[in-house]
This record gives sequence, structure tokens and C-alpha cells, in this order.
Amino acid sequence: MIEPRVLVVQNHEGGGPRRVGEWLVEAGLRLDLVHGPERAPSETAVHDAVLVLGGGFMPDDDARAPWLAATRAIVRRALDEGTPMLGICLGGQLLAHVAGGVVEADVGAPETGSVPIRVRAEAEDDRLFGGLPPVVTAIEHHIDAVTRLPEGAAWLAETDICPFQAFRVGEVAWGTQFHPEVAPDSLLSWDAEKLRAQGLDKAAVYEAAVADEPLATPVWRSVVGRFAEVVRERA
Repeated sequence: MIEPRVLVVQNHEGGGPRRVGEWLVEAGLRLDLVHGPERAPSETAVHDAVLVLGGGFMPDDDARAPWLAATRAIVRRALDEGTPMLGICLGGQLLAHVAGGVVEADVGAPETGSVPIRVRAEAEDDRLFGGLPPVVTAIEHHIDAVTRLPEGAAWLAETDICPFQAFRVGEVAWGTQFHPEVAPDSLLSWDAEKLRAQGLDKAAVYEAAVADEPLATPVWRSVVGRFAEVVRERA
């Protein structure tokens, strides 16, 4: 049986697919990882799905991240051809931007650490978010955000600070602001001084994420597994 292939676009050195990648491989998918700064992403013609990861850029920040133009083209093609896509943080913002939504820099207060995400009633029939607990935590690390969804997008999850935490464009393209790929141990590498400038204690942020992990991890594993099912069906 041929493994469906997923094009994975990594946007900064430390931002690999991590456990989301592990879960996709466990579900029988093959990952082709492209690190944006090393070479521009290739076309999606030989891929059955696209996964675009996070990074400290705006979706059109071509001056600092020139590979983003090629990434936007890949997202556009995925939307046009009905190729399953999952965009995380910057990846979700790229999806919103390409589909006609609005993404803004430095919007409101930052979200950092393990944050409760509310799943909206509109997610009931969604392939990925339907049937999830009404509130589930996820790791956040952002201040830029989607401020207007593309026309016709399904709004799936929210927080008070950043309303558009998860959404779907069309039938098989999903974006999240939060990081399902990040486990609590990754927080140990975060900059304590930057956290302190936000009024946060690194040890407390880490301990809260560890406390939330036993309930949160199975939820995000199931969501990624559902995405893999969609990919296999479309392959």
C-alpha cells in the first residue's frame, strides 16, 4: 500500500512538526519536510496533503522570509485543488491570508503557555473538531493573529484574547492559532527573560502545561488522526 505523502513546510530552525509529525507517521503518512530558509517549498503535485508550521513572521513578510511567496502559492493551489491542509500558527495565518482573511501584527495581549481553548457549537459537524470537549488546553506562543476570517470560513474554536483559534476554509483546509505539535517539555527552551517581560514566570508556565497535558494530549492526537483519515480518503 502506497503511503500518502504530506509536504511539511518548516518556517524556522526550531519549529519542526514534532509530535504532530510523529502522529501522522503513526497513522501511515509519509512526511516530506522542507525547511523554508534552506530552499523554497516545491509544488504540491506529488503530495496528498500540506502541513505548514509556525514561525515569527507575518504571512506576507517576504523581505525577511522570501520562501513565503512559494508557500502562499502552495496554499492557494491546495485550496483550488481540494488538497487537505493543516496550518499551525503562522501556517493558519497563511491560510487565512491566502483565502481573503485579515492577519494583523501585535494584536492585543500575547497568549503564552497552556491556554484553555473553547470549541464552538459550529464545530459539531467538523471532521476534525466535532465531538471534542467544550474546553481543551493547548500551547500558545503568539501576539500576531487572524482578525477576520475569510468569507465562508467555518469558525471552530476561540479564546477571549484571540477569537479565531481554529477555522476551516472549504471542506479540507484547517488553520489553528495554537500549537498542537508542542509538548510541555518544549517550554523549557523558552526565553525566561522574554517571559518575565510579559509578567510570566517560566517555571510556572511549564508546570501549568505539564498539569494540563494528560487531558490535552489525547484530544490533539485524535484531531491529527482525523486529519490523517481525511488525507487517506483523498489520496
